[in-house]
Amino acid sequence: MTTPAQSSEAPTNRGGLRGLPRNVWALTLTSLFTDISSDMIVNLIPLFLANVLGAKTGVIGLIEGIAESTASLLKVFSGWLSDRIGKRKGLTVAGYSISTIAKPFLYFAGSWWWVLIVRFADRVGKGVRTAPRDALVAGSVDEENRGLAFGLHRAGDTAGAMIGMLIALGVVWATQAGSLTLGRVTFQRLVLLSIIPAVLAVLVLAFGAREVPVKEGETSEPLRLSLRGFDRRFRYFTMVIFLFTLGNSADAFLILRAQERGLNVVGTLGMLATFNLIYAAISGPAGALSDRIGRRKLIIGGWLAYGLLYLGFAFSSTAWQIWLLYGLYGIYYGVVEGVAKAYVADIVSPQQRGTAYGIYNAVIGIAALPASLIAGLLWQGAGGWQGFGPQAPFLFGAALALVAVVLFVVEPFLAGKMARR
Repeated sequence: MTTPAQSSEAPTNRGGLRGLPRNVWALTLTSLFTDISSDMIVNLIPLFLANVLGAKTGVIGLIEGIAESTASLLKVFSGWLSDRIGKRKGLTVAGYSISTIAKPFLYFAGSWWWVLIVRFADRVGKGVRTAPRDALVAGSVDEENRGLAFGLHRAGDTAGAMIGMLIALGVVWATQAGSLTLGRVTFQRLVLLSIIPAVLAVLVLAFGAREVPVKEGETSEPLRLSLRGFDRRFRYFTMVIFLFTLGNSADAFLILRAQERGLNVVGTLGMLATFNLIYAAISGPAGALSDRIGRRKLIIGGWLAYGLLYLGFAFSSTAWQIWLLYGLYGIYYGVVEGVAKAYVADIVSPQQRGTAYGIYNAVIGIAALPASLIAGLLWQGAGGWQGFGPQAPFLFGAALALVAVVLFVVEPFLAGKMARR
């Protein structure tokens, strides 16, 4: 008979990778398989929409924005629910299962509406799983190992993305090497192959992870879509994140920029593999570094790198420059993604983590819709308006990144002034 101690996993206080508990490794492996599946196809969806279905950038921006934003409230609800019931694993498994079931329907997509529906369903799955999963990671380790745990999880996630890109690269190379545009048959083959790792991800999570129950008396209050009751630092951070994300349009526009500069499909996949290699290599060390020197410094540095890279995307004139910049773009992701989630765990109480991660991810998702719409309109316009061209979305993103850096830097000074009043 399984005892409570055997069926759940308490936070560990041992240092280093060997000290990380089973849950972190199981969730890392789940993310690795999931991203092998997702990145075999998701980064080619913009090319499929543009090359096969003839969608304009405004429509692509709409699809990517809705896909990220419409399910965002689910992240808040699922995070709150995991706090309320005191359990994380069941919701996490359900979320991964929804995405796995939705993905094969891309095989039949004949219009951009069909793609939108599948992307929406896939993001519903992400909305259900993300906050409980992050709370499960945070609850499995102590504060001294939190950055390392989230960094390792991001590294597994990104390593999976790189493997998925390499598989996609092999399929494209075998079927249409040298082609500037993506073919329907190639895309459909990748959709079918993506089902295998997606199913493996769900099985690893279901049988490999253990529950980390919320302690008695630590269940959350009734759901309120409000930041009241949270630490002031968390409220301020979500405001800055929202502003930053308004300039952080879907990476689909970076892929379209690469094609616009002359990079063929094989080259685009190679570029994405380079990005994921750098992202995976940096995530773990960056998380561990944040445990030693603090999270804020790395977040600020990552945002500055993002702004500089977006300026580079705006002014690049050749395909190889886009490839180089996109590879270096992995530095921003590797430094910021896992560290920001560890920072959230630092500034909220354990009983609020599920809800906090839901709000954090929802803020990013809600901002993603206007961000992608703005990017599409700035690039190509709509309704007879021509827009400002391919440079415009990247200049806009760089400007907002700089504003976010300034706001985050001055936050301690503003807090000090308020405390003295």
